[in-house]
Amino acid sequence: MDRVQRLEALRQEIRYDLLVIGAGATGCGIAADAASRGLKVALIEQHDIAEGTSSRSTKLVHGGVRYLEMAVKKLNRAQYHLVKEGLFERGVLLQNAPHLANPLALVTPLYSWMEVPYIYAGLLLYDVLAGRKGLGHSYVVGRQEALRRFPMLKREGLKAGVVYYDAQFNDARMAVTLALTAQQHGAVVANHLAAVALEKAGGKLCGARVRDALSGEEFSLRASGIINAAGPFVDSLRRLDDACAAPILNASSGVHIILPERFVPPETGLMIPKTEDGRVLFILPWQGHALIGTTDNPAEIVDHPQAREDDIEYLLQHVRQYFDIDVDRDEVTAVWSGLRPLVKAPETQNTAQLVREHLIQVSPSGLLTVAGGKWTSYRRMAEEAVDQAIQQFGCRPARTCQTGNLRLVGAEQFDPANEGNLVKHHGLAADVARHLHHAFGDQAARVAGLAQSGLGARLHPAHPFIEAEVVYAARHEFAERAADVLIRRLPLGLLDNAAARAALPRVVELMAAERGWDQGRCHEEFSNSMRRLTVAI
Repeated sequence: MDRVQRLEALRQEIRYDLLVIGAGATGCGIAADAASRGLKVALIEQHDIAEGTSSRSTKLVHGGVRYLEMAVKKLNRAQYHLVKEGLFERGVLLQNAPHLANPLALVTPLYSWMEVPYIYAGLLLYDVLAGRKGLGHSYVVGRQEALRRFPMLKREGLKAGVVYYDAQFNDARMAVTLALTAQQHGAVVANHLAAVALEKAGGKLCGARVRDALSGEEFSLRASGIINAAGPFVDSLRRLDDACAAPILNASSGVHIILPERFVPPETGLMIPKTEDGRVLFILPWQGHALIGTTDNPAEIVDHPQAREDDIEYLLQHVRQYFDIDVDRDEVTAVWSGLRPLVKAPETQNTAQLVREHLIQVSPSGLLTVAGGKWTSYRRMAEEAVDQAIQQFGCRPARTCQTGNLRLVGAEQFDPANEGNLVKHHGLAADVARHLHHAFGDQAARVAGLAQSGLGARLHPAHPFIEAEVVYAARHEFAERAADVLIRRLPLGLLDNAAARAALPRVVELMAAERGWDQGRCHEEFSNSMRRLTVAI
């Protein structure tokens, strides 16, 4: 079903059980949960799927080491349960999307002997809370082993290190995969479709007025229940329901930078548990590069937030502080900034101290808002939201919640050992095969088939992304704009800004052939993508 058909389906349906507004982690998770229960679901997004915060995370699936420390120090039961829930959900995500997520060892370097038992005991408790879904046992390594794993670590004063395990994933592709899974179960998904008004009958919500951002057309959708899953923008949608609604969110900015792969080993990350201002810092291998993050500063809620130079310098400063290696600003290949939606807590001005818990709230007119949370807990948040929606709106699902064991699109027949088949049967280079295998799972052969039809060229010689992925994204993954492809279906724009700019003309050309764009639309797409890529660096 292409976009024209999806929009026509939205126009023709008399009434949906649920209209989900916002296609980030929360909205896509809710749509997949509700649709897999047999409910009639529409999922809409004003921009692209995961265009905001959900494609700009630290790429970790984790229980939250920082939250565990706060739970123990302050005897905070909420923090404790947040960690335990996160570790359980980490295991579920790895089970349901094994092609997109993988365990990752992380080393914490220790420069004081007094830190060793304290940090080690905390990480042992982390393992205990993970239970049967644990990924490995934490252990202490000596100075020499820590330096073997991270030869660039600052040697002076290094005493030991502690190794522990969390998981890493591709967040943007995870969101698209959830949307595809929702569609597979009957949901209608439309990105670049904004809710501009909420419609009521007898004081209760009955639908929404929506505007197609690509054509300007407006029409109405009818639904028994509306779920506000707009991430950092939930308060804006709440004000469409009630102009006087008090805000329920604070936001903080999480800035990440990308450096060349020489700054991190390929299979081990580094976790600094506390910088001088109390933040956690990660240096992680990701897509053949080093991902450094993150900042945690109060932020204004805006579309496409830009990273400030002082945030970039903050991260570079800490790379220099912990590594015996020179790093200059011009070695940064990409930068991105995302907004964390944090449930409002008026008593604190420090966003780093806010619990990443979520809130489910229903307004007098029936708008069900899901706010806060984090990627790791998306599935649990979605389950609770759909449970609440069924009770609130009188929906009649055919099944109970399925997502605890629901293999997502690409995971059903995924076999880690099949990577070589893409090389053997489709003639792909090893790095291209590896990328397709983990980005598409058991759908990778479909992309490889397109490559064999004349779309096997790389978009940039330094990266494993190929032309076939652009066409596949346009045909099967809701990509409507060049930036949808360059920054989210492929992570090129978040890895190497210069390479993404170089690849842009060919991406526009391929998209134009698929969509029938004229010269005016091609120029618009080129200009729009260049603006988005400017934000990313």
